[in-house]
Amino acid sequence: MAIVKLGDAEFHTIGDLPPIGSAVPDFTLTGVDLSDIKLADYRGEWIVLNIFPSIDTPTCQMSVREFNKRAAELSKVKVLCIAMDLPFAFSRFCGAEGLDNVVSASGFRSSFGDAFGVNMTDGPLRGLYARAVIVVSPEGIVSHTELVASVGSEPNYDAALTVIN
Repeated sequence: MAIVKLGDAEFHTIGDLPPIGSAVPDFTLTGVDLSDIKLADYRGEWIVLNIFPSIDTPTCQMSVREFNKRAAELSKVKVLCIAMDLPFAFSRFCGAEGLDNVVSASGFRSSFGDAFGVNMTDGPLRGLYARAVIVVSPEGIVSHTELVASVGSEPNYDAALTVIN
């Protein structure tokens, strides 16, 4: 269990992020077209998991925009933007913003949050994901993790992308 903050209030997550050097847990998420998005779909590529509470909040939107911009400059890298929002919310936001370098993925019918330790278990955002970034190598190994201490803060984009070679 980890602690994250929203303002001065502390909240808990259901567990911890997968350790660096470990195999990433398998997952199935839901795409904007309601199709399954699976880890196996991205074998052989670097994967950045941009995990956050909701696409309908300003900080989450900033992280999606920033990763979309940076993903356009990278090859063999897929950025999955993951929240509990319904796929329709992702479609609405990314469509309106013209964001097409990231993959929107909903955890609304998935155990992703438990497997990755990011479900918040208490406070007003319980049931949503804490803000985190996990970078997975082409071999499926966790190469970088960041649980952002404050839910209202952006992740360290440079630290996440530096591990990709």
